[in-house]
Amino acid sequence: MPSAKRAGPGLGRRAPAPVVIHSAPLVLPVCADPLRDGAVVTRGERVLAVGPRAELLPSFPAAEELRWRGMIVAGLVDACSAVPSTAPGVTARGRVVSGPADPTSFPGISYVEVTSESEEEWEESERDTVITAIREIDRPCAVGIAARTRHPQVLEDVAVLARTFGLRLLVDLDRHSPAALDDAGVLGPLCHVVCARPLDPGERKLLRLRRTVVALCPPGPEPPADALALLEEGNTVAFGTCGHVRGPDEGPLGPAAAVRRHVREQGLRPRGLDRRLVEAATLGGAAALGMHRGRGRIGALAPGTRADFAVYDARGRYPYAALLAQPPCLGTVVGGAIA
Repeated sequence: MPSAKRAGPGLGRRAPAPVVIHSAPLVLPVCADPLRDGAVVTRGERVLAVGPRAELLPSFPAAEELRWRGMIVAGLVDACSAVPSTAPGVTARGRVVSGPADPTSFPGISYVEVTSESEEEWEESERDTVITAIREIDRPCAVGIAARTRHPQVLEDVAVLARTFGLRLLVDLDRHSPAALDDAGVLGPLCHVVCARPLDPGERKLLRLRRTVVALCPPGPEPPADALALLEEGNTVAFGTCGHVRGPDEGPLGPAAAVRRHVREQGLRPRGLDRRLVEAATLGGAAALGMHRGRGRIGALAPGTRADFAVYDARGRYPYAALLAQPPCLGTVVGGAIA
């Protein structure tokens, strides 16, 4: 846990929320280079500044400083979460729900499931249920549709419905090929696919051209054989935990570490691999949920982002590799509050 102290006298003016400086020997913003003896300044749910501690302390003299040991890193994002998920360090997740009666208070996207196997079933019952779920959730940006139907016409209608309401789509490549999804109008920047199998070069290219995020959710401890190809060819990659019953403390770092281990076992040392894997576990997951842009964005630490981060007992010259070693998590901060 951090130690708390006052960084200076109060400024005497009323603020919407107190300013807090979270500092640590190492800060990993993800969207910028690592900072030695860095700090993250927050007010309420937002990040005000990220930079060297020595510069930020005098800039915010009324702030309370919380001094952490180890490494502060942008919060992990689980692109397709197993339920329940207890992984520390995870600050947002995508999870599939059956309807508005199955809410979640955890940040991220709740995907309402569509399972109709015929047009009749879809038109007579499930379509209205999905629309009701969309309307009854207070924040439309926090709801999406998980298209788990195998019927092509239902899939097309789901895609139209998602575009009409501006909703995120989640689809499983175990049920559909990328080409079939593209024919139905599903693929695109509003969609991310869950993948537990290797993709051929043409499938990877199609997903890349459609700007569709690939969430790797392997069914076992081994990653898909083409994980490195996805990263090196330029696909946006995320990690999810729905495909395999993992230890409760792994979260997205588990499959990311598995990819690193698999690549190393092949005798390969791709340049920048560790950083790309950490980016996939953070920014990649944020992109899968459509939460990587704008004010309050997640997956990185910078002015204007949501104050979501984790603290790990990690040190050393190679911070990305240290994080992928899955060190103990010392704390998780969600929306500026210690969880």
